[in-house]
Amino acid sequence: MTSDSPIEKIQSQALEAQVVEVLRTVYDPEIPVDIYEMGLIYEVKTDAAGKVDIKMTLTSPACPVAGTLPVEVEDKVKAIDGVTEVKVEIVWDPTWTPELMSEAARLQLNI
Repeated sequence: MTSDSPIEKIQSQALEAQVVEVLRTVYDPEIPVDIYEMGLIYEVKTDAAGKVDIKMTLTSPACPVAGTLPVEVEDKVKAIDGVTEVKVEIVWDPTWTPELMSEAARLQLNI
């Protein structure tokens, strides 16, 4: 998604920051680290009109929360003021590995 004017760009960036903060409140129930720090969020795109596209992955295709985690992400992002549309896409490329976790997450899990 692209924004034309500087104001639209600022609005889009502000919305993206809010989305990231909300993503930091979503946890895989098996791991005590939020999905953003886990490296499960590959991309967040926003625009000034309130559209949000998220590309995320799971730790494995057999993840027990595969059916509920993307719905939780969508519901929490939809609740942000100004969000008009949310699309959450599960992608498997690149494959998730522990190297995608933030340094803070690796320290928390002693990895």
